[in-house]
Amino acid sequence: MSATQSPDLRRSLMGHSLALAIGMAATVGTALGFQHLGGYIPCALCLLQREPYYWAIPVALGALATAVFRLPANVTRGLLGIVVIMMLVGAGMGIYHSGVEWGFWAGPATCSTTANGLTTNAGNLLSDLNSVHGPSCTEAALRVLGLSFAGWNVIASIALAAIGIRAIVKKA
Repeated sequence: MSATQSPDLRRSLMGHSLALAIGMAATVGTALGFQHLGGYIPCALCLLQREPYYWAIPVALGALATAVFRLPANVTRGLLGIVVIMMLVGAGMGIYHSGVEWGFWAGPATCSTTANGLTTNAGNLLSDLNSVHGPSCTEAALRVLGLSFAGWNVIASIALAAIGIRAIVKKA
């Protein structure tokens, strides 16, 4: 296999890298939209599940850049491999969180058990920082088609990992 990129392979790697970056940005953007526009306060595990996206989006953009600037295909594939690993980690985190929500296993001690209301008095803002906590990790804030946000994250992460794997194994 040649390390250089044929025009067809380069276009394929660019398309897959761009699709990954857009897909990951849309996924985490949706979560942020539910948080900031929909008022769904994320629990500690929800916030943790966003981390792979925050790290993988720049890596996918780096893969796109390596394809655009015609670096060896193995460099682009290596970066896409990192994205795949991050998405599989994200899927694992989503499976863990879903299991916590369904009561299959206990969640981490850092997850609070109750959601305290947000402060309405600006004078109490600093003191409320220590007392306001996110919702419990054991209860899904919303279920759509039977899946919580964590469950949908598993599906999104696996789909994005599949896109990355397809790009990696694509022949010239």
